[in-house]
Amino acid sequence: MRIDWSATLRHLLQVVAFCCIVAVLTTTIWPNSLYWVQVGNALCVGLITWGVIEFGRYFIDERHCHRSANGGHGWPKGWRGLGLAGIGIGCGFYFGTALGNFLFGTSSLRSTRDDQIGLVVTVVAGAAATFYFHLRGKAANLMADKNAAERDATEAQLKLLQAQLEPHMLFNTLANLRALIAIDPAAAQLMVDRINDYLRATLSASRSTTHPLASEFDRLRDYLELMSIRMGARLKCSIELPEDLRGVLVPPLILQPLVENAIKHGLEPKVAGGLITVRARREGAEVLELEVSDTGVGFEATPLAPAQEHTSSGSSAKGSATGFGLSQVRQRVATAYGVSGVCIVRSNPGAGTTVLIRLPLKGASL
Repeated sequence: MRIDWSATLRHLLQVVAFCCIVAVLTTTIWPNSLYWVQVGNALCVGLITWGVIEFGRYFIDERHCHRSANGGHGWPKGWRGLGLAGIGIGCGFYFGTALGNFLFGTSSLRSTRDDQIGLVVTVVAGAAATFYFHLRGKAANLMADKNAAERDATEAQLKLLQAQLEPHMLFNTLANLRALIAIDPAAAQLMVDRINDYLRATLSASRSTTHPLASEFDRLRDYLELMSIRMGARLKCSIELPEDLRGVLVPPLILQPLVENAIKHGLEPKVAGGLITVRARREGAEVLELEVSDTGVGFEATPLAPAQEHTSSGSSAKGSATGFGLSQVRQRVATAYGVSGVCIVRSNPGAGTTVLIRLPLKGASL
């Protein structure tokens, strides 16, 4: 039995406030009794009623209860909720009245008619409070269903984008392999071995919606080793991952398309090749920055289309800047992080390209 103590405390404070309001009514019925005495009696009845209902619902099978906002044990459904409310009100009136009489000595001042009025007040107040918590429970259940549906939809969209990305990377690699077979069969054979190792390591990790940043950088090293077979000394790389960021969770293969773009559109067209730098760093306490930069040919700046303005800034261009890989990364960042995730592209002809991804760090670590 897992009790949500924060919600329990919130309900307790609401019941105390409700009892103070009921005491105003009972003071008008019994004006000879002090308000604070009426508050004490109301609290005795109200808190016992609330305690029986609040903790009694945890003894009902969770399958017969609405879900709370955090997915836990909510208000019982149907007759179970009505039965629990009836038991709670009955216990509150019987034991709460006795406790109030004991604490405040009011039994000698009450007649049978007063007891009947007290029962009516207890039933009406208990029913009103129960109905309020019932509505809150149903609203919380609807919110939990909405959150679950949104989470499932987000995960499905991430997996769809990921499934589209993986074949794209594989087809590009196979095209490179085909070209290499005719030029250097030995290197082609080594490339096949590297592809096998890369796919074995990547396939299982890519089935989840997040994995540690350390795993993402390990896959990048595998991919760069694969590409270095074809490009040789023309490809140089630098990978920087601080130790304190290794456990940060990110969507799988979020950087690989950017590295692939850097090689295909930046370094391959350049006779001398160049350097790819991949680094992660912390910006303040709440932002993770992932950067992929190259010293390749770069491209001309073009104004962003209005639809792109919310996920990127700086320079953009046709071709490499709006191609499949980068568009996939932008969509995955937007799907996983909403407006909290930003993808920025900067490039100039002959000066290379830099892609910067900014993600929230809060709640994203192992």
